[in-house]
Amino acid sequence: MAPAGIPTSSAITLHINGEKYTLPVDHRTTLLDALRERLDLTGTKKGCDQGQCGACTVLIDGRRAVSCLQLAVAAEGREVTTIEGVARDGQLHPVQEAFVELDGFQCGYCTPGQICSALAVIEEHAAGWPSAATEDVSPEAGPPPLTPEEIRERMSGNLCRCGAYTSIVRAVAQAAAQAGQDVKEPVA
Repeated sequence: MAPAGIPTSSAITLHINGEKYTLPVDHRTTLLDALRERLDLTGTKKGCDQGQCGACTVLIDGRRAVSCLQLAVAAEGREVTTIEGVARDGQLHPVQEAFVELDGFQCGYCTPGQICSALAVIEEHAAGWPSAATEDVSPEAGPPPLTPEEIRERMSGNLCRCGAYTSIVRAVAQAAAQAGQDVKEPVA
């Protein structure tokens, strides 16, 4: 219990998928719970509730975050993108199209988090960020080719209990190639 006089809830404004939402929240409310239970944006899934499975991955200011560990109050004033905000004007994003075309999902439970993570992977790679699988991290080396190993490492925070990993890697590679990145084709 909070000491007397210290508020435990307040009204916050969240910027989600280009829209502003003002709502009262308990300061302990996670962003995931605010999205799903308060704003009815149920595309973001609740998996482990411990930040280990990636089902709740969203983008905050373009960077991935597991929303089950992010407090809603900490997201105030930041741009949050959920799976509902990825498609534009009824047109699927190229990452979404690749997941559909290459069967990068089975049950679909992890797919929203996988897609949000894939969006960030492609941006991080384009910006030249190394991963644990990057062989040469020297600045003069430039961005490494996006190999299957690079994609697997960069997507490793997102679990797929159905085992659609091969198709997920292929989908990320296809979307990255469409974005003009140096991609080494994944082995089927």
